[in-house]
Amino acid sequence: VSPDRTAGRGRRYSARDIQLLRQVQQLSQDEGINLAGIKRIIELENQVAALQAHVAELQAAVEGAATAIQQREAQVHASYRRDLVRYQDVQQSSALVVWRPKRPE
Repeated sequence: VSPDRTAGRGRRYSARDIQLLRQVQQLSQDEGINLAGIKRIIELENQVAALQAHVAELQAAVEGAATAIQQREAQVHASYRRDLVRYQDVQQSSALVVWRPKRPE
């Protein structure tokens, strides 16, 4: 923690600095951890927070991509021609059958 200085050279701590100092005090006094251990713990906590933020960004990107794929799939399905019908004969014929609707007379 490196506090800002006032015009009279007094120390000015932010709320985050005070929270960090309280965490250092709790770890050293209550848990008996030395300063090197405390520094490592705080570094790892910061790394975990950064990784969690990155995971959240990736999850949002995946969800956005999935939505885009679903929309594109819906567009493709909507563009299918409805006048061609797949015909499957029991004998697996290779004949092509074109269906034409009856014209009104």
